[in-house]
Amino acid sequence: MTKHPIQITTASRPEDIRQVLALQQANLPVNISPETAASQGFVTVQHNFELLEKMNRAIPQVIARDGEKVVGYALVMLPEFREMIPVLESMFDMFGKIEYQQRKIAAYEYYVMGQVCIAEGYRGTGIFDQMYLKHKELYVHRFDFCITEIAARNVRSQKAHERVGFKTIHTFKDETDSWNIVLWDWK
Repeated sequence: MTKHPIQITTASRPEDIRQVLALQQANLPVNISPETAASQGFVTVQHNFELLEKMNRAIPQVIARDGEKVVGYALVMLPEFREMIPVLESMFDMFGKIEYQQRKIAAYEYYVMGQVCIAEGYRGTGIFDQMYLKHKELYVHRFDFCITEIAARNVRSQKAHERVGFKTIHTFKDETDSWNIVLWDWK
């Protein structure tokens, strides 16, 4: 477990990106048991180095480090990256249709929480909340809110997001799953 104090920071080196990708791979549903997915959560989208590096250049990605090891990440997905991850296109399209406080989501200054993941052995230690607080500290003056969608079956993720301050504003079902759109309002 932890040998150093956990540092909540932003990705600043190519090695950070590589370690984020390795942690992502380890937590895809194809690489964990259904029991682990149900109890510990899972990640859905798979990034590549080039895309994640572009995302990081556009806006720094929040990570948790134990010494030199990345043990958690919380990725910012700006709307301008929507076409680079085809599986997220429909979510961004939906933001042009659904409303929050009498305005379409797309009319706000927002970003999508692209993905959150914490390494096994570090879960339940407060890293999730600390990374989200870092997001708010860094981005509250630039954005109205952070929004994301969570697979309804990913109960652990839903509860963790609610604990931080996210509220479900819309639910829907597509060909892959049932989804909750959750929003953390900073205004």
